[in-house]
Amino acid sequence: MLFSDSSLLSSFLPSILGIVFLQHVPCVEDTVLGIVVDSKPDVGTLLYARMVKANNSMNPELSCTDASGETAEFGPLKDGYMFETSSGLSRMLLSSPTCPVIEILGKKLSFEIAIGLNGRVWVNASSPATVVVSNAIINSEFRVGLSKEL
Repeated sequence: MLFSDSSLLSSFLPSILGIVFLQHVPCVEDTVLGIVVDSKPDVGTLLYARMVKANNSMNPELSCTDASGETAEFGPLKDGYMFETSSGLSRMLLSSPTCPVIEILGKKLSFEIAIGLNGRVWVNASSPATVVVSNAIINSEFRVGLSKEL
């Protein structure tokens, strides 16, 4: 099976329902969310970062600056809630024009969001809004015709 998008090179994960899932394989310039495991900032810090180097024989190299050296939106993510989704949903959330789920939630609630191509999503808002936004995003993945319903 061939994929035209190199970031969707797959390893197939079987499921109980017989559905085939694609696992994200990081590529240079991908934006990802990850936990610091062995250097500064503090171990355990959640980062929104850009992939600088990626190959299967070494640990990936991440940067909290864009290609021009500006910090932009990258860096440590404080507070909030991080959850994992499929890489397909993260691509839908990052799509242009704006994903209908994000657009409608943004009209009703005030929140911050960081979406990584690795399927990790971080949401920060007031206590009840964080739960509402997170659940809406998680539940949107398997809703057929969601944009028509909204």
